[in-house]
Amino acid sequence: MSVYSPLSASLWTFILCSAFSVWTLVGGEVVVIGSNLPIIAALGDDVILPCHLEPRFDVQGLTVEWSKPDLKPDPSDRLSRVEYVHLYRDRKEVPDMKMASYFRRTALFMDDMKHGNISLKILNVSEEDNGRYRCFIPKLRSRVKAAVVELVVDPNFSETSTIEMLLLPRNLQTHDPQDVTQRNVGRSRVFVGIAFMALISVAAFAAYFSHRLVQKQKLIILTTPALYSSLLA
Repeated sequence: MSVYSPLSASLWTFILCSAFSVWTLVGGEVVVIGSNLPIIAALGDDVILPCHLEPRFDVQGLTVEWSKPDLKPDPSDRLSRVEYVHLYRDRKEVPDMKMASYFRRTALFMDDMKHGNISLKILNVSEEDNGRYRCFIPKLRSRVKAAVVELVVDPNFSETSTIEMLLLPRNLQTHDPQDVTQRNVGRSRVFVGIAFMALISVAAFAAYFSHRLVQKQKLIILTTPALYSSLLA
């Protein structure tokens, strides 16, 4: 005799949904990743604003936009628009929609875009370049299409003492995109491993208690007729 348990069905539904979610994470939805730390540079430096896709994904055929999100259009001019720091479209740069102050000062790593590297190089930075930069891929099929990187141009950067540089080595240099990628990959793998192990544990406990519950229900069904007969006798 089969026994239907609503609780058991709910538990298995939860387990299957959770497994699907973890599989999606493990399978790796492509996401845009920037830098958690500000990029600090001296006046006149050439800097790299790190941004990449993880897992690696060829973006050569997609549009890549670099902009300053804190700049807003002029509300008094309905035709005004916020121009780009750098715009890549149709496999080439589009300088016509670029901010004049960044003309001939920015570049993508064209050969690395097939590996998902959309980091932006800015030449000869000045204090006017301070602020947040947003890298965005509008047609990327992902829930995370953009990332923000902060650039700090410090006029006194070259005068920083050796002790301060030793204490804060990460905050006082431009980060290499490959180094940022490796750190984020490591974090992602650790998180996925923890999530997967937690799901396995939940599934094991749920299966055990579900089995026990079904066995108890079977025992009750099998013993009830005998108990009823003994009462009538």
